[in-house]
Amino acid sequence: MEELLTKISSRSAKLGIMGLGYVGLPLAVEFAGAGLTVVGLDVNQGKVAKIQRGESYILDVETEALKAVVDSGHLRATTDFSAIEDVDAVIICVPTPLGKTREPDVSYIVEATGQAAKYLHPGMLVVLQSTTYPGTTEELVLPKLTETGLEVGKDFYLAFSPERVDPGNEAYTIRNVPKVVGGVTPECTRLACALYAQCIEHVVPVSSPKSAEMCKLIENTFRIINIGLVNELALLSDRLGIDIWEAIDAAATKPFGFMPFYPGPGLGGHCIPVDPFYLSWKAKLLGFEARFIELAGMINRYMPYHVVARIMDVLNRRGKCLQGASVLILGITYKADIDDIRESPALDIIQMLQNKGAEVSYNDPYIHSLKLSTGEIYSQSVTADFLKNTDCTVIITAHQMFDYSLITQNADLILDTRNALKDFSGSHIVKL
Repeated sequence: MEELLTKISSRSAKLGIMGLGYVGLPLAVEFAGAGLTVVGLDVNQGKVAKIQRGESYILDVETEALKAVVDSGHLRATTDFSAIEDVDAVIICVPTPLGKTREPDVSYIVEATGQAAKYLHPGMLVVLQSTTYPGTTEELVLPKLTETGLEVGKDFYLAFSPERVDPGNEAYTIRNVPKVVGGVTPECTRLACALYAQCIEHVVPVSSPKSAEMCKLIENTFRIINIGLVNELALLSDRLGIDIWEAIDAAATKPFGFMPFYPGPGLGGHCIPVDPFYLSWKAKLLGFEARFIELAGMINRYMPYHVVARIMDVLNRRGKCLQGASVLILGITYKADIDDIRESPALDIIQMLQNKGAEVSYNDPYIHSLKLSTGEIYSQSVTADFLKNTDCTVIITAHQMFDYSLITQNADLILDTRNALKDFSGSHIVKL
């Protein structure tokens, strides 16, 4: 243990990162920038080739920063997982999606753990960073690693540390967001904390991997439930004729006991629509029903239907039918100013509109084309003439790159689902 601790502290330790997506690549660049030698491992040859050329495919990772650590020799990428033989520590950052029946799909973790076990060697640290249900590290990863005959806490070290990536957030990055770490043994925790401390300002140790796993799920369950609550209040406010945005802003003036959440067209991204249901699934195995999670999920999944219903309603007021109407969707990504469409409610909204016979077009500065079951569509340029010839313009994601003055002046009918037009007024602007 002391030998590995010395290597980590002197930044001479070699690090492997499995999975080079939205979590793995930024982490690899951060560690490499701190002076560690990092090898990125991924099954996607295209990603590996781009990294080797110093080309970033993730908006949060600047090509200049990536190229700098590649050119310096601190970062390389490969599809050959035998490279794990030469590293002192490996961090697993693979996806953990939900299956069609909303059960956890841990197949990527199982595959990554199998590769780690295949090349596991004495003195090596393994950290799971993929969001998952409490118990995964000790119930799924640990048994696979101990099949090698090595003993945890003595021959190798194992910990869990939840990722806290917020794509597009320039204020809070990997470096200044506290890192929670829970090891299988105290020695495991100490080593994992020492590793993350090389590139992260504040590391928070907890007593076990389960606590660290639960930490992440608490964070996102808190959000899904509060978003579900405010979405339900938005549905009620619509019937009461109340401006929900005004009411929330008024409530937010209270200096204690309140945190504002805002309604929207539905949940998107790799965390909030997915992670809480890992906890709900685990609860069911224990004979416990996580009712808040399930109810919030039901309300949030309904919001795209509500958006479509609102579009039909506002068109009807203008004497127009949705079938055959031209509808422009502004913003496809699940949140503003990123290039990620995972779980984006815009995809469901477009599909439902097309199924009802609407002629749907979209504009998103980050998504140039979109493959749907009905075929591929492309981002359209938003001009004054294009807006004037559109029956309804719907703001799903409020990108900063949108010219809202152009939109408000030339669109005859606007449905604003994100309160992007709070500084504009007019009878042609309708809120969610």
